[in-house]
Amino acid sequence: MIEQSWYVYSAIVLLASTSLICRTGYVLFGHLLPLPDRLQRALRYAPLAALTGIIVPELLPWHPELGPQVDLRLFAAVVATALFCWTRNSFVLIVSGMAVLWTARWLFLA
Repeated sequence: MIEQSWYVYSAIVLLASTSLICRTGYVLFGHLLPLPDRLQRALRYAPLAALTGIIVPELLPWHPELGPQVDLRLFAAVVATALFCWTRNSFVLIVSGMAVLWTARWLFLA
């Protein structure tokens, strides 16, 4: 039992140190390795791609037999996005999305 816990703790420490070295390496030495312009332009889309990868599966959950499942979250997201495009206000986006979702759940699931 003691050997197994030592193995687990050493793995955690090694993985944490590896992650620390990889993440801080570019911050400390990045000025010595400039990125090409094409790569810098491509990296501008990384946050949008990551956010899309998080949001789309939440709005359209996929089931192997049935395909994408449409529910009230997608409806609320469409309404909130339309209101955001109209007002350009992030607060309106958040409030309207939650208000539409809660109202739709109260109307259709109650």
